[in-house]
Amino acid sequence: MRYIKYVLLAVIAVVLISVSLANREMVNLELLPTEMAGLMGYNYSIDMPLFVVIFGGVGVGLLIGFLWEWIREYKQRAEAAAQLREMNAMRREIKNLKAEKHEGKDDVLALLDEAS
Repeated sequence: MRYIKYVLLAVIAVVLISVSLANREMVNLELLPTEMAGLMGYNYSIDMPLFVVIFGGVGVGLLIGFLWEWIREYKQRAEAAAQLREMNAMRREIKNLKAEKHEGKDDVLALLDEAS
């Protein structure tokens, strides 16, 4: 199974490298369209290889997707945390009730009774 993982990672690496080599030409990214930049009075532009733009877009998309899912699952995480707190409270209560039940008994008998 480990070798399959390494082969899959090698294939992905080859694909990413080939996409990078095929898209090396420089592109100009501008912050605003030309007409709007004339109205605003400034424009920011940067030259970078096309593969950086492609991989950057994929990375930003993944980041936004992960963040969206994390926010969407907040309700389930809060409910799970509340259930965990309730379960821990019930365990403490059971332990206290068992301690009250075995109060005044021999310690060895109380341990044997508690283990079963």
